[in-house]
Amino acid sequence: MSSEEQLPPAVVPPAPESQPTVQRTGPAPKPVPQAAPKPAGKTASPRVTRAAVIWSAVAVSLAVLVLLIIFFIQNQDMVAVKFLGWEGRLAQGVAFFIAAVGGGILVAIAGGTRILQLRRNEKRRRQVTNL
Repeated sequence: MSSEEQLPPAVVPPAPESQPTVQRTGPAPKPVPQAAPKPAGKTASPRVTRAAVIWSAVAVSLAVLVLLIIFFIQNQDMVAVKFLGWEGRLAQGVAFFIAAVGGGILVAIAGGTRILQLRRNEKRRRQVTNL
């Protein structure tokens, strides 16, 4: 039995009516949440390890890479691209991919700026409350 498993609650018979009951004057005690008993045949689920997370991330990344390759193969038509005075011809799939990466970079910059802003505010709040 691991240290995290809880023992089932003990069964306490009700007090006979002939005995006086004690009344509490303070607030009622909070009920202790009890874990649901586990079936006898079930074993604990395996822990998630860093290696398992990395392996899953690699598998998902490979699947996305395969989808990107299929996207590039299916969108090989050449298109004219004009941006801020630059002009050129690219495969349509590559142009879409560059646009998506650019959008992702903008979102990452906005998110990173917000995270830095929240950290700075939290640091200031801690300095004020710890004085």
